[in-house]
Amino acid sequence: MTKLLNNVIFGRNIQRIRVSCGLTQEQTVAKLQVLGSPLSRSTYSLIEMGRGNVFVSDLVGLQKVFNVDYSAFFENIPISR
Repeated sequence: MTKLLNNVIFGRNIQRIRVSCGLTQEQTVAKLQVLGSPLSRSTYSLIEMGRGNVFVSDLVGLQKVFNVDYSAFFENIPISR
């Protein structure tokens, strides 16, 4: 499985999108689990804090749950490392 490495801005973007959708972390994870993801709320929380890696397949699930363009996840992330 391919993972995206943790990133604080990426995590903040996911949190901002989730909040704008009116979802809690628990609701978001529940929707992901219905789609087949084994992601837990604690792991999801680490992703939002920029301390956890996310599987690409979970990012696909988040795109479906939030109904946003993938570019929304990557806003304001600089190219440099």
